[in-house]
Amino acid sequence: MKAVISRIMDLKKSIQRPVRLMEVCGTHTVTIFKHGIRSLLPDDMQLLSGPGCPVCVTSVKDVDTVLCMAKKEQVTVVTFGDMMRVPGNKKSLFQAKSEGCDIRIVYSPLDALTIAQENQNRTIIFFATGFETTSPSIAGTIQEADKHEISNFYIYSTHKLVPPALKALLSSGDVLVDGFILPGHVSTIIGSRPYDFIASDYHKPSVITGFDAGDILEAIMMLLDQIASERSLVENQYSRIVRQEGNPKAIALIDEHFEPVDAVWRGIGTIPKSGLALRSQYKHRDIASVLSCNVSDASEPRACACGDVLKGIKIPTDCALFGRACTPEKPVGACMVSSEGSCAAYYKYSGVTRS
Repeated sequence: MKAVISRIMDLKKSIQRPVRLMEVCGTHTVTIFKHGIRSLLPDDMQLLSGPGCPVCVTSVKDVDTVLCMAKKEQVTVVTFGDMMRVPGNKKSLFQAKSEGCDIRIVYSPLDALTIAQENQNRTIIFFATGFETTSPSIAGTIQEADKHEISNFYIYSTHKLVPPALKALLSSGDVLVDGFILPGHVSTIIGSRPYDFIASDYHKPSVITGFDAGDILEAIMMLLDQIASERSLVENQYSRIVRQEGNPKAIALIDEHFEPVDAVWRGIGTIPKSGLALRSQYKHRDIASVLSCNVSDASEPRACACGDVLKGIKIPTDCALFGRACTPEKPVGACMVSSEGSCAAYYKYSGVTRS
C-alpha cells in the first residue's frame, strides 16, 4: 500500500492542478472515511460522493405513495430497514408504523414472500428499492411467487439504474469531476461495458473498484495515471470479481421481468430510462394495478442540500442543516438516513460538530 500511496503522490505532482474524483457508491464513501483515505491524499485532491445510495435517491413522492398504501385496510408493507426512516413529505414509514400501520422490516425479498404465505388474507407490498445489484433478487422472488401461486404478494418498484444517472450528471454541466470511482457491486451484475460512454462521449477516466482500502487507493492511482497521460478509459481494478460482460444470468433475469422507465431521483429530478418497472406479463405483481394512491409531488425540505450532495456539487458540511437540525437520529434529508448516505458517513466519521 505504501508503494501505491507514493505513486499517487508522484502522479498528482505531475498533473500540477487540483483533481476532483467522484466515488459513485455509498459503500466506497464509508470505506474512504473509515480508513482515513482522504488524509493520505494530496491537499489539492478532493473526493466527492455521488448518487450511489439507493435509499438516498428514493423520491419523496414514492415514500408518500407507499405510506398512502400502508393506510389501506388489510395491507402490510415490507421493506429493508434503511427505508424506515426516509422522510416523506410529512412522515416516514417508521412514524407510520408507530401510528399503527403494519410495516415490517426484512433482510431478503424472500422473507416478504414468507409473510405473504403466512398472511393470505392480507395484501403484502414489498417496497422494492435498490440498484442493479438487488433487482435480480426481486425478479427471482416474483418467479417464486408465481411458481407457488402466492396471489397476495406485490411489489412497488423504485429500482434505479446507475449508468443513466451518471450520463445525466455529466450532461448537466453542473458536475465538475475529473474521474469516477465506479461501484463494484453494481458492476458485478452489469459488467464494464455500460460505462463506455463515460470515456467515449465525455472523455472522463473511470475505474471499477472493490471495497477495501487497498482497492480504492489503487483505483485512485489508476485514475491519476489516466489523467496524467491524458487518457480516458473504463478500467477494471476489481477484475477478480467483475467481468466485462457482467453476470449474464442476472442480466437476463432483470430483462425478463423489468423494463427501463423514466424515474425521479430524489434531489436530482427525472432521469430518462433510469428506473425499472415490471413488464406487462408481470403487471399482476405491480401493486399499482391493485391499489390507487394519488399523492402530490413534494420537494426536499427547504435548506436541505441533499440533492447537491448527490450530484457532487456540495459536500455534506456545506449544508446549513448538517449536524444541527439534521442528524442520524433526526434526519431531515435522505442522505442522513442510510449508513451509506454521504451525510451520515460525514457525520459519523469526519469529526465535524455543530452547535
